Formats: sequence, structure tokens, C-alpha cells
Amino acid sequence: INTKSKQELHTGFGTDRSKYGSRFMEKNGKPNVRIEGISLLKRISLFHTLIHMKSGMFIVLILLFFVAVNLIFAGLYTGIGIEQIGGIQHTRLYDQFLEAFFFSCQTFTTVGYGRLNPVGHLSSLIAAIEAFSGLLSFAIITGLLYGRFSLPTAYIKFCDKMVIAPFQQTKALMLRLAPYKNSTYTYTDAEAKVLLALSVEENGVAINRFYELDLEYNKVNALTLNWTIVHPFNETSPLWGMSREDLHLMKAEIIVFLKAFDESFSNSVLARSSYNTDEILWGHKFVPMFDRSIEGSKTILNLKKLSETIEANLSFADTSSAK
Repeated sequence: INTKSKQELHTGFGTDRSKYGSRFMEKNGKPNVRIEGISLLKRISLFHTLIHMKSGMFIVLILLFFVAVNLIFAGLYTGIGIEQIGGIQHTRLYDQFLEAFFFSCQTFTTVGYGRLNPVGHLSSLIAAIEAFSGLLSFAIITGLLYGRFSLPTAYIKFCDKMVIAPFQQTKALMLRLAPYKNSTYTYTDAEAKVLLALSVEENGVAINRFYELDLEYNKVNALTLNWTIVHPFNETSPLWGMSREDLHLMKAEIIVFLKAFDESFSNSVLARSSYNTDEILWGHKFVPMFDRSIEGSKTILNLKKLSETIEANLSFADTSSAK
């Protein structure tokens, strides 16, 4: 490792390599960590789980909750005697249970069409409890829906693989990212930080070493198009003089942090990703991914080209740099 490289000590990651899994960070930016030693109820936050759950699964869960609650109350109405619900005209048990179920749905949502109504104190008590439960449930669901829609989210895509490409008479480690959805005009003051993690042996023990990679530029005023983040291989780089085999033996992992201000949320948003040695292409460069529209009035950003690369000649580079 280049002795001129500045080691990063305050990373939040441990130094004992033998106690870590295959990588520090997953590709989606989540830590590669599983918590144990505490009960499931204390380990899992229901609020965070519901906020970050996929939209389709969230909707299905709400529907299942709605059906399950009304099945329970329908069972209670049937159990105390179906005659305590006025307006039921069916004689078969199946039809009576369905009527009780739909009466429960009307009570739970406080709709109350009027054809079915509780008769007697017991059924009225159950209906009152159900109506109160419905009010609380819909208040919670409304809060969760608002939280999901208003949650500051970085709509940023990272390229699938990094590249080692020619750069100013030497080589450089490059990765590319771009905004998507309709947020391409809202990100300002974007700032990137790239961390190199290496496993080195000291006194016969494998330990983790972290280095913050110097970037060509680590800030942009407005992130409207793609951003190619570049770390040049120079005499202060921890990658100086390293080959592909060296990085593989050291179990290198490159962790990327991005922070930007989103005007829509009026808040800062964060995005993270990670690359290991198998996700670095040597002797490749990215192809341009934006161009002028046919009519010439717009700039077209083609996200299909985010990870598209072509081969690049590295033979000209100084042999003292990475190979």
C-alpha cells in the first residue's frame, strides 16, 4: 500500500477482518449486517418496516388486515346470535355470516348504509368497539401512507460496475450515477465520498484498512445529468502500483456515499452503493449517455446507457501506476 496514502480511521466499520462477512455494504446501500442476541419484537421496528416496504406488499398487507379484522368481528356477531343484527333476511348460515361480514365492513369504515343495524346492547357494544378500532386503524394507515409519500428518497441509480479507464496520461477508477424519475432538476449541492476498504495482514492477523479516495471533484452544484466520479491513480493514491490481483488478494471493496439536497422534499437525501473486485472492469470506459434531441431543444439522458462501457487501451500509462 502506498505509504503516502491517508488512512481513514473514523469509518464506523470494524478493523478485525475475520469477524466480517463477504462485504461491508450491499449493492443497494444497506449494511451487510444481521442483528442477533435480542428478541424479534425488539429487533424489528414495525414503523420502519411498513415505511420501507415495497408498495405492492404494503397494499396487500393492508387488504389482508382489513379482511382479517372484519372476519373476526363477523365471527363475534355470528357467535352472539345473528338475530342481534337487524335486517338480515337469509336463513342459511353461510349467507348469514356473509351478511355479518359486510355489516362489519360498514361498521369498521363507519359507512353504515342503514339496512343492517345492531339490535340489543351486546351487539351495539361490539359495533361501538369496532367503529372505534376502525377510526384508529385508518388514522394509522393514513399516517403510514403520508410517511411513505413524504419520505425523502434519493432517486439515484448507480452503474452496475466500476471501470479502470485512461485519464490524463494515467489511469483512473471511475463510477457513474444519474438521477431518475422526474427529479432530474431538483438535486443541488451533490457531494460524493468514496471509501476503499482493504484487508491487510499485520502480525499474522487480517485487519481492515480504510482509505478515502481523492476525487477529481467531489461536489457538483446541480445534478441534472449523469455524474462520472473519478479517482485518478497518482502518487498519493492507495491504488498506486496495485494490480487487479493485488486488489483481489486484499479483498478490496469500494463504498460510495452520495448526499444531495432535494428541493421537492426540502431536505437532504442519501444514496449508497458498494463494489468488490469482481465488479471492476479493467481497461474499459463509459460511453456517453446524453445527447441533443432530434429537434434540438432538449437534452436526452438515456439511463439504459448508465452501465454501458467499451474497451479502452491502458498500455500507454506509466508502468508505476496500477496495471
